[in-house]
Amino acid sequence: MAVTLQHVADRAGVSQATASRVLNGSSRTPREDVADRVRTAARELGYVANAQAQALARSSTGLLGLIVHDIADPYFSSIAQGVQRASRTAAKEVLLASTDRDFTIERDAVSTLIAHRADAIILAGSRQSGDLDRDLEALFAQYQANGGRVVVIGQPLASGGAVEPENRLGASELADALVGVGHRDFAVIGGPAAIRTAVDRRNGFVETLGNHAITPLVEVSGDFTRDGGYSAARRLADALHLEPDSGRAPICVFAVTDVMAIGAIAAWREQGLRVPDDICIAGFDDIPTLRDHTPSLSTVALPLEQIGYRAVELALRTETNDGDLRERFTGSVVLRDSTRLHR
Repeated sequence: MAVTLQHVADRAGVSQATASRVLNGSSRTPREDVADRVRTAARELGYVANAQAQALARSSTGLLGLIVHDIADPYFSSIAQGVQRASRTAAKEVLLASTDRDFTIERDAVSTLIAHRADAIILAGSRQSGDLDRDLEALFAQYQANGGRVVVIGQPLASGGAVEPENRLGASELADALVGVGHRDFAVIGGPAAIRTAVDRRNGFVETLGNHAITPLVEVSGDFTRDGGYSAARRLADALHLEPDSGRAPICVFAVTDVMAIGAIAAWREQGLRVPDDICIAGFDDIPTLRDHTPSLSTVALPLEQIGYRAVELALRTETNDGDLRERFTGSVVLRDSTRLHR
């Protein structure tokens, strides 16, 4: 038979209401000797407190919702690690939803987290224009009106906090750096046109090339995945008529994510093209798995764990006048072997 709160109250010699105040975290607590008796009785009987009762007593569930596009993507898993670390510090438990980049699933995940009365929701991933974002705005407006907190990692929504990577600036600085080390011929592997991160990174890179009077030879696009980079890279190689050991200076390709860049390198390897001898490539994000990748990938390094950690800090701030606080995180250009020119 399950041990109930009444069993604990009987063992401690107190009322059920008193036992509840001790074990469910109410701000109204009895004197310490009574509380000690209740806790001792609960321990001896093996009583497990009811989470719903605790939430009602504290006006808090102790739950924090995290929604990501793809938990298998090292970009999101790094952010999730930062979220988890910050949540432990704040004595919160994380409920994780991975949407597989399906924005209908994302909206449903938000509804589920709201139904579970999560204290705050962190939404990680690039936004897109259209009706689904407006649906999210409506969901979050009602949630915030009821005391919930929202922080977006990426482009801000109309309300709520945001931690925004400087995508456009980072890509611009990468273009300057690559031109600075001698690259003159470029191509671009972009992402879906509806995804703002893909557009910002592509535009920052291409516009800065324009400042150097350089126009990309070819632009192709694919999904924000390894396979998306793989298929786009094969199309790019065909469009440029790339061949191994051609003797020409290698074209430098900018892929808008590291994961896409890794897929591109795999595609070219199958075609006999060597990086950086036959073709060069740079990515964006500096995901942890790059440490084991050969050749080492040039990229724009974002502090992904720190971004996740800071999102939790913003979500759990209690001041009433900073619910829309927004912060930007800059990246840093890291040039490695994948863009090295042989003299």
